[in-house]
Amino acid sequence: MPYLSKFIHSVSATGVVLALVTPASAADTASEAERLRKSVEVLQALVRTPDDAIPEHILERAEAIVVIPTLVKGGFVVGAEHGRGVMSVRDRTTGTWSLPAFVAMTGGSIGWQLGVQSTDLVLLVMNKDGVDELLSSEFKLGADASVAAGPVGRSAQAATDGNLTAKILAYSRARGLFAGVSVQGSALRDDMDANGDFYGREQTARQVFALPVTTTAPAAAANWRSALAAVTRVSR
Repeated sequence: MPYLSKFIHSVSATGVVLALVTPASAADTASEAERLRKSVEVLQALVRTPDDAIPEHILERAEAIVVIPTLVKGGFVVGAEHGRGVMSVRDRTTGTWSLPAFVAMTGGSIGWQLGVQSTDLVLLVMNKDGVDELLSSEFKLGADASVAAGPVGRSAQAATDGNLTAKILAYSRARGLFAGVSVQGSALRDDMDANGDFYGREQTARQVFALPVTTTAPAAAANWRSALAAVTRVSR
């Protein structure tokens, strides 16, 4: 009977562990879908108000887009610690965007307005070299590649020429308006746990981008790609 008692105790303990682990896994998946949903909202706002939006000709040239929704809360200069977002790269051959890969931003700082409580960060990678550097194990903005505050609005064409020598254009959105922003010292890295939750196994952003777009993935991935296609004038 002591052996039976120990067995029952072991089974009960295992059941408790499973009960705790399974809901957490489901919650993690929902968390990544919510991150994509918020990122889609940011994408849809990119061209909503032409006078205060990222110019279409810049979006059309971007080779990769990173969106980190609700990045930080703070004052005049705010830390970018623990921001989490999503990234896709453009396939010029097929005219489509990749499946989303999850990323995280740590350290560094973002220049923004006094009194801003939260902000969305958008990074447009303007050439292939910038994409390759961004996909390194841990990429530091402003150190590993040139980053410039991106121009906004219909009249931004003239101001754009100098900025397009930068590999990455950075934008921040608060109170519904986009503005070019200074981002220095922030490190962007793969969010391996989030990629694992979303795709069923941990993988880097580079591995996610190598997946066929026909790969079975939650519906939130298709919504993200559709939003990208809409703001950058490419097919899905």
